[in-house]
Amino acid sequence: MDSAVAMARMAVQRALIFLGPPGAGKGTQARRIAERYGIPHLSTGDMFRDHVRRDTELGRRARPIMERGELVPDEIVLGMIEERIARPDCRQGFVLDGFPRTLAQAEALDRLLEAHGFGRPLVLHLVADEAQLLRRLAGRRTCKLCGAVYNMYDHPPKVPGRCDDDGGELVERPDDREDVVRQRLTSYHHQTRPLVEYYRARGVLVDVDGTADIEAVSHQVFALVDRIAVP
Repeated sequence: MDSAVAMARMAVQRALIFLGPPGAGKGTQARRIAERYGIPHLSTGDMFRDHVRRDTELGRRARPIMERGELVPDEIVLGMIEERIARPDCRQGFVLDGFPRTLAQAEALDRLLEAHGFGRPLVLHLVADEAQLLRRLAGRRTCKLCGAVYNMYDHPPKVPGRCDDDGGELVERPDDREDVVRQRLTSYHHQTRPLVEYYRARGVLVDVDGTADIEAVSHQVFALVDRIAVP
């Protein structure tokens, strides 16, 4: 481990939150951060499944709601997050994936983080224009056999419609249809975009150029996290 990473691991000790529209690369960068700094990558979906599997009180409350395909109430989600961040592996910090999505969730999360001694989060806002996001998402095709992902514009297969590795058929997922992508972007702007201004006003948000390639974005993100000072 190099000295910069060792120092960063000692210094994180807070929540790292990614904001940005669908297709901006939040999940990819969240996983890279977790791996580099040796901190947990916390997904609300994983928490739901874990509590249901363990048959906890929260899991029993969430199960019928999830089975109906409805949104799990904030009270239950925050209870799961509180239980998870209280575990020893989160003491040096953690990355939150997919949460918060609304102002009410952000405000409740702030109170929860303060109560558990994590202080204010670092919020990394991946910025990308809508035309590029449409190109990324609507151009995406997935192999039916191995799950490999291609992009018809930026990373096309050698043979149209076929996977380079196993020749499997490349299909368009329902979520990647252009009309669905546009709906997802509209939903983001209405519901989640206000979080950008909320966190910016609190002085904890940093814009990151999400139009760059994956490695370049990671370089920006790592540099920002490296500079976090221990409270």
